[in-house]
Amino acid sequence: MSGFHPERALIVQSDLSVLVEVDVPDYPKARASIASIAELEKSPEHVHTYRITPLSIWNAAAAGRNAEEAKAGLVAHAKYDVPASVLSQIDDFFGRWGKVTLEAGHEEGALVLVVRDPSAVARVSRDPWFVEHAVPMGADGGTKRWGVSLVHRGEVKQRVLKLGWPVDDRAGVRAGEKLEIALRDDVFQLRDYQQQAVDIFLDSGGHGVVCLPCGGGKTVIALSTIAKLGTRALILVTGHEAAEQWKRELIAKTTIEPEQIGLYSGQGKEIKDVTIATYSILTSGAKTKAMRHFDVLAREPWGVVIYDEVHLLPAPVFRLSAALQATRRLGLTATLVREDGREGDVFSLIGPKRFDVPWRDLEATGFIAAARCIERRVPMPDDARERYDGAIDQHERARLAADNPAKDDMVRELVQMHQDDQILVIGTYLDQLERLSKVLNAPLLTGETPHPKREELYAAFRRGEIRVLVVSKVANFAIDLPDASVLIQVAGTFASRQEEAQRLGRILRPKRRGAWFYTLVSQGTEEVEWARNRQRFLAEQGYGYDIETT
Repeated sequence: MSGFHPERALIVQSDLSVLVEVDVPDYPKARASIASIAELEKSPEHVHTYRITPLSIWNAAAAGRNAEEAKAGLVAHAKYDVPASVLSQIDDFFGRWGKVTLEAGHEEGALVLVVRDPSAVARVSRDPWFVEHAVPMGADGGTKRWGVSLVHRGEVKQRVLKLGWPVDDRAGVRAGEKLEIALRDDVFQLRDYQQQAVDIFLDSGGHGVVCLPCGGGKTVIALSTIAKLGTRALILVTGHEAAEQWKRELIAKTTIEPEQIGLYSGQGKEIKDVTIATYSILTSGAKTKAMRHFDVLAREPWGVVIYDEVHLLPAPVFRLSAALQATRRLGLTATLVREDGREGDVFSLIGPKRFDVPWRDLEATGFIAAARCIERRVPMPDDARERYDGAIDQHERARLAADNPAKDDMVRELVQMHQDDQILVIGTYLDQLERLSKVLNAPLLTGETPHPKREELYAAFRRGEIRVLVVSKVANFAIDLPDASVLIQVAGTFASRQEEAQRLGRILRPKRRGAWFYTLVSQGTEEVEWARNRQRFLAEQGYGYDIETT
């Protein structure tokens, strides 16, 4: 057959979907090629499905990739001839990058939206928002300009993206108030890829997202960015433990003094040279729109805002992000996947993806631990099966499938199998976790555990005094347990790829031993499908996973 290459992995289809065969030698290189320009949709055992979208292409363009590289990668790994329409659409999507820019105006507080494509000019000209809020400034050939107010900077980018065009924001940023701060070179040295990430972010104009796995060094990239800028910084984090961990890292790895670091959370509200605030304190009052903490923090002369775990950014915080468009913005994440579908808002308000490194590349160089991912399907006892089959409410069915009592024996077996490892047992439902804590004679840590007690348990685990720790989803984020090498997931949050990324990251700190990520799934229940969806994240990163039936 003409144009048929059975040894290749990609089947590119005219609807912009791409099928990727896993069981061919070409798979690793083909996956790396398609993952840089497309989004993973499905990942069953043998054939994964990716989709090329405008946003996936614009993130690739912002990260320095171009249409010729993207098309060449498809052609080189395609089993059949790549449809001409796909190549044409890739050209179109890449071609839109840079055609709409936002630039500084001549007067203070003024911006200029510059549109260099006739189709985009027509869309913007007819849009009711621009008719009301923008001032036409004339045309030069096929280029047209509109004056817009600085206060609408974020909204302009959101509106134009919804019209089908990405905005390259070149309007510049304010310097922020100066701060004497440097990295402690005697404590650590940036790895080459970390230095590259810092340089690319700063060269890009100071707004964008860096994607790296947990353990890949996102925190030190942020610290290096703050030190290079030498400005006051606002760091937004997922919770109190994360805030405390950032404070420890700042003290250990920079020259800043402890009294220069403020924690702004439910525990206290300090504003200092470097302020670490929780997302929860920022969103308090969101229902009444009386979000006074927004105004307090937005008035400060920050030189950079760091968004930790930007894929979890609560929707109300986008309002603060829109208000901080004149400040440098660095998003940190292990995955750009958002379960609420608001990747476009991250793109517009925080910035496009500027830098990423495939997880498996860091694993190959020893910067993160080698991980083996295993799904164990556990049968349900007859009485538990009967309750599950009789349940109508989806949440009740999810709880019954997760709380399969047969999982207790499986957890006990895995803990016994890994006697030389430090183990996290993580789940969602408190009753199940309390039972497992008793079964394993292991401490339990949940959202109800007081913060001092949490820190005490984490510290004991780090010292090796605790070998097994049972934790709720409060431990999904920002806990630094470098010696954890086994994670047993007894329940997850439906089909959340975000959660899969965070939990895998808990065991990827570099170590001599490998890492094992076990997911226990009740056989013959909806958990099987939810687990398959969560595993899409593993496939995105090039991980295979074994499925074992007991």
